[in-house]
Amino acid sequence: MQMNLYPFQFEPILKERIWGGTKLKNYLNKPITSEITGESWELSTVPSDVSVVKNGLFKGKNLNELIDLYPEEMLGKTVFARFGKQFPLLFKYLDAREDLSIQLHPNDELAKARHNSFGKTEMWYVMQADENARLIVGFKEDSSREEYLHHIENKKLISLLNEVPVKKGDVFFLETGTIHAIGAGIVIAEIQQTSDVTYRIYDWDRVDANGNERELHTELALDAINYKTTFAKKEYKTTENKSTSLVDCPYFKTNIFPLNGELLIEKTSDSFMVFMCTEGSFELFLNNEKYAYQTGDTVLIPAIYTSFLLRGKANLLEITI
Repeated sequence: MQMNLYPFQFEPILKERIWGGTKLKNYLNKPITSEITGESWELSTVPSDVSVVKNGLFKGKNLNELIDLYPEEMLGKTVFARFGKQFPLLFKYLDAREDLSIQLHPNDELAKARHNSFGKTEMWYVMQADENARLIVGFKEDSSREEYLHHIENKKLISLLNEVPVKKGDVFFLETGTIHAIGAGIVIAEIQQTSDVTYRIYDWDRVDANGNERELHTELALDAINYKTTFAKKEYKTTENKSTSLVDCPYFKTNIFPLNGELLIEKTSDSFMVFMCTEGSFELFLNNEKYAYQTGDTVLIPAIYTSFLLRGKANLLEITI
């Protein structure tokens, strides 16, 4: 059984967005065909958007089918015990040519009750940022439901929110309830719970090609918002060929390491491991096979494999549960 499994890559699920652009092709080699591609879903089991294997023996099978065949071998003992056959995370690359809508996500309890979904705790790793690019993350000062509604009604919400200048390599951890928006001119790697539940609260008064504004979720958002200030930016220092923790939360653990040369990776069989290659290229050696990856690639290592070799020069995000 173990010999059937191998490092998996999946066909990117490309999403056109009103705010999208062309950087997913220019920077990350994605096969986009439009000028407004905003997202590449790299690993997903969101219903109707389930990732399909692009390499090897299982090419054409989807991620749910793999997990159904080999649940513990794919997910890991601990992950399978906790989530059953549900793949609990969603991995994306995003290109914001324009500002995204200002939004937030509900917690597990609200999301379960309202949408029969997980909540959406997420993190961002900034892969590229134009000069003067910024994010919106939380409130400048502690706010309240009443103050928030007053500013929404008077189209002054922005004056309450915290705008943060960003550069390549910045990391943000966004707990549920945090108001946020990715600003124009940024490419991001995003790791999140498996959820597509978003409460959009302001969209810059944009309209689509037919003159329609996108739906806002003002009422739904009221009980979901964290009105306190939040400290979302994560400070860290990297060391070559050493793994450094960026985020360690109940839903995922993300490390970063600059690979330069050759490195043996050893892990437990408790969880799968995912690599997102944010820069450079590398090779992975497993069971006498060699697999090659470049910037923008995402690879899923089944939990059953506890030792493998990496070689190359690359900046990698390493994600487990």
